[in-house]
Amino acid sequence: MNHDAPPTAITYRMVMPGHVCPYGLKTVSLLRRKGYRVDDRWLRSREETDAFKREHDVETTPQTFIDGARIGGYDAVREWFGLAVGHEGARRYVPVLVVFAVAALLAMAVGWAHQGALLTVEALRGFFAFGMSLLALLKLQDVERFSTMFLNYDLLARRFVPYAYAYPFAELLAGVLMAADALPWLSAPVALVIGTVGAVSVFKAVYIEKRELKCACVGGDSDVPLGFISLTENLVMIGMGIWMGWRAFVA
Repeated sequence: MNHDAPPTAITYRMVMPGHVCPYGLKTVSLLRRKGYRVDDRWLRSREETDAFKREHDVETTPQTFIDGARIGGYDAVREWFGLAVGHEGARRYVPVLVVFAVAALLAMAVGWAHQGALLTVEALRGFFAFGMSLLALLKLQDVERFSTMFLNYDLLARRFVPYAYAYPFAELLAGVLMAADALPWLSAPVALVIGTVGAVSVFKAVYIEKRELKCACVGGDSDVPLGFISLTENLVMIGMGIWMGWRAFVA
Protein backbone atom coordinates (compact mmCIF):
# COMPACT_ATOMS: atom_id res chain seq x y z
CA MET A 1 0.00 0.00 0.00
CA ASN A 2 1.38 3.36 -1.02
CA HIS A 3 0.79 5.78 1.84
CA ASP A 4 2.13 8.66 -0.26
CA ALA A 5 -0.57 8.33 -2.91
CA PRO A 6 -2.79 11.43 -3.19
CA PRO A 7 -6.40 11.16 -2.03
CA THR A 8 -8.98 10.48 -4.72
CA ALA A 9 -12.19 12.33 -5.53
CA ILE A 10 -14.82 11.16 -8.00
CA THR A 11 -16.55 13.87 -10.00
CA TYR A 12 -19.49 13.40 -12.33
CA ARG A 13 -19.92 16.28 -14.77
CA MET A 14 -21.62 17.06 -18.06
CA VAL A 15 -19.36 16.88 -21.12
CA MET A 16 -21.55 16.89 -24.20
CA PRO A 17 -20.90 17.81 -27.84
CA GLY A 18 -22.71 21.13 -27.42
CA HIS A 19 -22.09 21.83 -23.75
CA VAL A 20 -19.29 21.43 -21.23
CA CYS A 21 -20.39 22.37 -17.73
CA PRO A 22 -18.23 25.29 -16.48
CA TYR A 23 -18.84 24.37 -12.85
CA GLY A 24 -17.58 20.88 -13.61
CA LEU A 25 -14.36 22.33 -14.97
CA LYS A 26 -14.01 24.54 -11.90
CA THR A 27 -14.62 21.59 -9.58
CA VAL A 28 -12.00 19.38 -11.22
CA SER A 29 -9.48 22.23 -11.23
CA LEU A 30 -10.10 23.02 -7.56
CA LEU A 31 -9.73 19.38 -6.49
CA ARG A 32 -6.45 19.04 -8.36
CA ARG A 33 -5.11 22.25 -6.85
CA LYS A 34 -5.94 20.83 -3.43
CA GLY A 35 -3.83 17.75 -4.17
CA TYR A 36 -6.55 15.28 -5.12
CA ARG A 37 -6.38 12.74 -7.89
CA VAL A 38 -9.64 13.21 -9.76
CA ASP A 39 -11.58 10.28 -11.18
CA ASP A 40 -13.26 12.47 -13.79
CA ARG A 41 -16.43 10.78 -15.00
CA TRP A 42 -18.23 12.39 -17.93
CA LEU A 43 -21.98 12.47 -18.45
CA ARG A 44 -22.10 12.55 -22.23
CA SER A 45 -25.83 13.00 -22.93
CA ARG A 46 -28.95 14.50 -21.41
CA GLU A 47 -30.35 11.00 -20.87
CA GLU A 48 -27.21 9.89 -19.02
CA THR A 49 -27.28 13.05 -16.90
CA ASP A 50 -30.97 12.61 -16.00
CA ALA A 51 -30.39 8.97 -15.08
CA PHE A 52 -27.50 9.98 -12.80
CA LYS A 53 -29.67 12.59 -11.07
CA ARG A 54 -32.43 10.07 -10.45
CA GLU A 55 -30.00 7.47 -9.15
CA HIS A 56 -28.41 9.83 -6.62
CA ASP A 57 -31.53 11.94 -5.95
CA VAL A 58 -29.83 15.23 -6.89
CA GLU A 59 -31.07 18.15 -8.97
CA THR A 60 -27.81 19.42 -10.44
CA THR A 61 -24.40 18.39 -11.67
CA PRO A 62 -21.46 18.31 -11.17
CA GLN A 63 -21.45 16.06 -8.11
CA THR A 64 -18.31 15.11 -6.24
CA PHE A 65 -17.74 12.11 -3.95
CA ILE A 66 -14.83 11.81 -1.51
CA ASP A 67 -14.23 8.69 0.60
CA GLY A 68 -17.58 7.33 -0.52
CA ALA A 69 -19.53 10.36 0.72
CA ARG A 70 -21.29 12.76 -1.61
CA ILE A 71 -19.93 16.28 -1.14
CA GLY A 72 -22.15 17.97 -3.73
CA GLY A 73 -21.70 20.60 -6.41
CA TYR A 74 -19.02 23.22 -6.93
CA ASP A 75 -20.13 25.48 -4.05
CA ALA A 76 -20.35 22.48 -1.72
CA VAL A 77 -16.81 21.45 -2.62
CA ARG A 78 -15.58 24.99 -1.90
CA GLU A 79 -17.33 24.92 1.47
CA TRP A 80 -15.84 21.47 2.17
CA PHE A 81 -12.38 23.00 1.72
CA GLY A 82 -13.32 25.97 3.91
CA LEU A 83 -13.39 28.44 1.03
CA ALA A 84 -15.80 31.36 0.68
CA VAL A 85 -18.91 30.88 -1.43
CA GLY A 86 -20.59 33.75 -3.24
CA HIS A 87 -24.25 32.94 -2.68
CA GLU A 88 -26.73 34.25 -5.21
CA GLY A 89 -28.26 37.53 -4.11
CA ALA A 90 -25.52 38.23 -1.59
CA ARG A 91 -24.93 41.93 -1.16
CA ARG A 92 -21.39 42.79 -2.12
CA TYR A 93 -19.28 45.91 -2.43
CA VAL A 94 -16.87 44.22 -4.85
CA PRO A 95 -18.20 45.95 -8.04
CA VAL A 96 -17.70 49.42 -6.54
CA LEU A 97 -14.28 48.57 -5.15
CA VAL A 98 -13.19 47.22 -8.55
CA VAL A 99 -14.29 50.44 -10.24
CA PHE A 100 -12.33 52.56 -7.77
CA ALA A 101 -9.26 50.31 -8.06
CA VAL A 102 -9.24 50.54 -11.87
CA ALA A 103 -9.79 54.30 -11.71
CA ALA A 104 -6.83 54.64 -9.33
CA LEU A 105 -4.57 52.57 -11.61
CA LEU A 106 -5.58 54.60 -14.66
CA ALA A 107 -4.99 57.88 -12.84
CA MET A 108 -1.55 56.79 -11.62
CA ALA A 109 -0.65 55.52 -15.10
CA VAL A 110 -1.54 58.87 -16.64
CA GLY A 111 0.33 60.71 -13.89
CA TRP A 112 3.41 58.59 -14.50
CA ALA A 113 3.25 59.11 -18.25
CA HIS A 114 2.90 62.89 -18.05
CA GLN A 115 4.61 63.88 -14.79
CA GLY A 116 6.82 60.93 -13.92
CA ALA A 117 5.04 60.49 -10.58
CA LEU A 118 2.26 58.24 -9.39
CA LEU A 119 0.77 60.35 -6.60
CA THR A 120 0.04 63.91 -7.64
CA VAL A 121 -2.83 66.36 -7.35
CA GLU A 122 -3.65 65.79 -10.98
CA ALA A 123 -3.67 62.02 -10.41
CA LEU A 124 -6.22 62.58 -7.64
CA ARG A 125 -8.39 64.57 -10.04
CA GLY A 126 -7.99 61.84 -12.62
CA PHE A 127 -8.99 59.19 -10.07
CA PHE A 128 -12.31 60.85 -9.36
CA ALA A 129 -12.91 61.66 -13.03
CA PHE A 130 -12.17 58.10 -14.17
CA GLY A 131 -14.25 56.73 -11.33
CA MET A 132 -17.27 58.81 -12.34
CA SER A 133 -16.85 57.81 -15.98
CA LEU A 134 -16.58 54.10 -15.18
CA LEU A 135 -19.64 54.21 -12.93
CA ALA A 136 -21.55 55.98 -15.70
CA LEU A 137 -20.44 53.27 -18.14
CA LEU A 138 -21.96 50.59 -15.94
CA LYS A 139 -25.23 52.49 -15.70
CA LEU A 140 -25.37 53.08 -19.47
CA GLN A 141 -25.23 49.35 -20.19
CA ASP A 142 -28.93 49.20 -19.34
CA VAL A 143 -30.41 52.63 -18.69
CA GLU A 144 -33.93 51.22 -18.30
CA ARG A 145 -32.96 48.91 -15.43
CA PHE A 146 -30.80 51.61 -13.86
CA SER A 147 -33.65 54.12 -13.93
CA THR A 148 -36.04 51.64 -12.29
CA MET A 149 -33.66 51.04 -9.37
CA PHE A 150 -32.74 54.73 -9.16
CA LEU A 151 -36.41 55.71 -8.77
CA ASN A 152 -36.55 53.75 -5.53
CA TYR A 153 -34.71 56.48 -3.67
CA ASP A 154 -33.63 59.53 -5.72
CA LEU A 155 -35.76 62.52 -4.74
CA LEU A 156 -35.41 64.49 -7.97
CA ALA A 157 -36.05 61.47 -10.18
CA ARG A 158 -39.25 60.75 -8.27
CA ARG A 159 -40.52 64.23 -9.06
CA PHE A 160 -39.19 64.31 -12.63
CA VAL A 161 -38.79 60.79 -14.05
CA PRO A 162 -36.72 61.82 -17.13
CA TYR A 163 -33.93 62.77 -14.71
CA ALA A 164 -33.47 59.06 -13.96
CA TYR A 165 -32.67 58.49 -17.65
CA ALA A 166 -30.48 61.59 -17.94
CA TYR A 167 -28.42 60.93 -14.80
CA PRO A 168 -25.82 58.50 -16.23
CA PHE A 169 -25.25 60.78 -19.23
CA ALA A 170 -24.74 63.77 -16.92
CA GLU A 171 -22.33 61.75 -14.76
CA LEU A 172 -20.36 60.66 -17.82
CA LEU A 173 -20.25 64.23 -19.16
CA ALA A 174 -18.90 65.57 -15.86
CA GLY A 175 -16.36 62.75 -15.56
CA VAL A 176 -15.00 63.13 -19.09
CA LEU A 177 -14.77 66.92 -18.85
CA MET A 178 -12.97 66.66 -15.52
CA ALA A 179 -10.55 64.11 -16.96
CA ALA A 180 -9.84 66.52 -19.82
CA ASP A 181 -9.73 69.51 -17.44
CA ALA A 182 -12.07 71.22 -19.89
CA LEU A 183 -15.19 73.38 -19.62
CA PRO A 184 -15.22 73.61 -15.80
CA TRP A 185 -18.11 76.09 -16.06
CA LEU A 186 -20.18 73.07 -17.19
CA SER A 187 -18.62 70.11 -15.36
CA ALA A 188 -18.55 71.79 -11.95
CA PRO A 189 -22.28 72.66 -11.79
CA VAL A 190 -23.29 69.26 -13.18
CA ALA A 191 -21.22 67.44 -10.55
CA LEU A 192 -22.55 69.72 -7.80
CA VAL A 193 -26.19 69.21 -8.75
CA ILE A 194 -26.16 65.43 -9.20
CA GLY A 195 -23.87 64.98 -6.20
CA THR A 196 -25.98 67.12 -3.88
CA VAL A 197 -29.30 65.58 -4.92
CA GLY A 198 -27.78 62.10 -4.64
CA ALA A 199 -26.29 62.71 -1.20
CA VAL A 200 -29.54 64.10 0.20
CA SER A 201 -31.51 61.23 -1.35
CA VAL A 202 -29.24 58.52 0.03
CA PHE A 203 -29.06 60.10 3.48
CA LYS A 204 -32.85 60.38 3.66
CA ALA A 205 -33.51 56.82 2.45
CA VAL A 206 -30.83 55.07 4.52
CA TYR A 207 -30.24 57.11 7.66
CA ILE A 208 -33.63 58.76 8.22
CA GLU A 209 -36.15 56.31 6.76
CA LYS A 210 -33.94 53.26 7.55
CA ARG A 211 -34.83 51.61 4.25
CA GLU A 212 -32.85 48.64 2.95
CA LEU A 213 -32.34 49.25 -0.76
CA LYS A 214 -29.93 48.31 -3.50
CA CYS A 215 -27.73 51.01 -4.94
CA ALA A 216 -27.97 51.79 -8.64
CA CYS A 217 -24.42 53.19 -8.59
CA VAL A 218 -22.99 50.27 -10.59
CA GLY A 219 -26.02 49.63 -12.77
CA GLY A 220 -29.53 48.28 -12.53
CA ASP A 221 -28.60 44.65 -11.82
CA SER A 222 -26.45 45.49 -8.81
CA ASP A 223 -26.58 43.79 -5.40
CA VAL A 224 -24.56 46.59 -3.78
CA PRO A 225 -26.50 47.90 -0.77
CA LEU A 226 -27.42 51.55 -0.65
CA GLY A 227 -25.45 53.12 2.17
CA PHE A 228 -22.11 54.59 3.13
CA ILE A 229 -20.32 53.97 -0.18
CA SER A 230 -23.22 55.47 -2.15
CA LEU A 231 -23.19 58.53 0.10
CA THR A 232 -19.42 58.84 -0.22
CA GLU A 233 -19.64 58.71 -4.03
CA ASN A 234 -22.03 61.65 -4.01
CA LEU A 235 -19.99 63.62 -1.49
CA VAL A 236 -16.93 63.12 -3.72
CA MET A 237 -18.86 64.54 -6.68
CA ILE A 238 -19.79 67.56 -4.58
CA GLY A 239 -16.16 68.02 -3.61
CA MET A 240 -15.01 67.69 -7.21
CA GLY A 241 -17.60 70.21 -8.35
CA ILE A 242 -16.47 72.71 -5.74
CA TRP A 243 -12.78 72.12 -6.52
CA MET A 244 -13.19 72.42 -10.29
CA GLY A 245 -15.31 75.53 -9.89
CA TRP A 246 -12.78 77.10 -7.52
CA ARG A 247 -9.90 76.35 -9.90
CA ALA A 248 -11.76 77.89 -12.82
CA PHE A 249 -13.24 80.99 -11.25
CA VAL A 250 -11.17 81.80 -8.16
CA ALA A 251 -7.65 80.38 -8.43
